[in-house]
Amino acid sequence: MTLLSIACFAVLGAFARYGQTLFVQSVLGREFPFATLSINVLGSFLMGLLFFLTLERLSIPPALRTGILTGGLGAYTTFSTFSLESMNLLEQGEPLKAIVYVVGSCVLGISAAVFGAYLSRSIGGA
Repeated sequence: MTLLSIACFAVLGAFARYGQTLFVQSVLGREFPFATLSINVLGSFLMGLLFFLTLERLSIPPALRTGILTGGLGAYTTFSTFSLESMNLLEQGEPLKAIVYVVGSCVLGISAAVFGAYLSRSIGGA
């Protein structure tokens, strides 16, 4: 049941991401990644809200909770999970770990994207 819930909400999350991208780009253009920025911010807000709301205030089946948080928000934006994990490290009194995680994720993530792009452009003698 959990896997089905994740799959169903993942479809909804992906559709929401695509729809929001089209909408924001039609309003604000493509000169700056406003669409992704808005998705990351809204996804982070929703992760913070729904994670604790469904943990502390609402009683919903675990499969549904996992579907919403992992499937729906995971497909909408993984940045929301990154934000929640960073916040948890800070709340646990681990500011150094939080800084290492944030800086490491950004530096390594961008470096990995650059390396992946370099590899893809190098394959086939381009």
